[in-house]
Amino acid sequence: MADADVIVLGTGVCGLTSAIRLLEAGARVTVVAADPPGRTVSSLAAAVWYPTRTAADPFVLAWARSTYDELSRQASAGVPGVVPRPTRMLLRRPADRPWWADAVPDFTAAPGEWRFTVPATEMEVYLQWLAERARALGGSFVTERVGALGDLDGRAPVVVNATGLAARELAADPAVHPARGQVVAVANPGLVTSVRDEDHPEGMTYIHPRSRDVVLGGTFERDDWSTTPDPAVSAAILRRCVGLVPELAGAPVLREAAGLRPARHGGPRVAAGPEPLPSGTRVVHNYGHGGAGVTLAWGCADEVVRLAIG
Repeated sequence: MADADVIVLGTGVCGLTSAIRLLEAGARVTVVAADPPGRTVSSLAAAVWYPTRTAADPFVLAWARSTYDELSRQASAGVPGVVPRPTRMLLRRPADRPWWADAVPDFTAAPGEWRFTVPATEMEVYLQWLAERARALGGSFVTERVGALGDLDGRAPVVVNATGLAARELAADPAVHPARGQVVAVANPGLVTSVRDEDHPEGMTYIHPRSRDVVLGGTFERDDWSTTPDPAVSAAILRRCVGLVPELAGAPVLREAAGLRPARHGGPRVAAGPEPLPSGTRVVHNYGHGGAGVTLAWGCADEVVRLAIG
């Protein structure tokens, strides 16, 4: 590992995209994580481009736009697991044009809804492609549980901290907190359009078709650390989703899952640490994306390159 210019800590979507961009820029990169890509919270994501629960910030808009463009390019190039997804956002009251609309070329305001097309990713497939892409560029992977950023001091000139929720402890950042999300996957009865209802009176609701299933959600429960699916919540999700899309009635349930989005009060932290570690290793942070990791990943990765190697 001493031969690395940069150690990327984390194998979620933000860690892997950071590693790829650094490798493309010519850096020697080692990715360190306790878990392989398929076991991170990113693997549970519905993973449709949408800046959910993010502030109207010019940096966030730039990251979202950059990621939209990159994922759209990948979809056109046939990257596994990436497709354009027609989307309907249902509106329960009049709403102004959203701050992120300029990033979406075909955004249209229609009566009672917004319509747009965005990239969607099937994360199990996409995370494996990202890891293979990093390896093909010369990156190496080390399985290691890191208890503190100081454990990596002196092992590379730069450490990129893309540890998601673990950054609460590793970066001593109390603003980081879980936002629990529960989903139900059902067999796809032939749906191709995503439907969102953020203001459903019974809770946020979304329906995201994939090649073989449909991801139904959901919840956004701050400071709830439970990763055990609640059967009552699953039943409520199914009820809301069938109410919006009756074609889902009777679709076989394939699985239920709950994951912890790595949320952060104040939004994502994509910045250099204020001080190097004792031996001079610099730290660049890239965490706190909440439910928008896939939406911001490539734009944040470009910023990581600027911060890490200029």
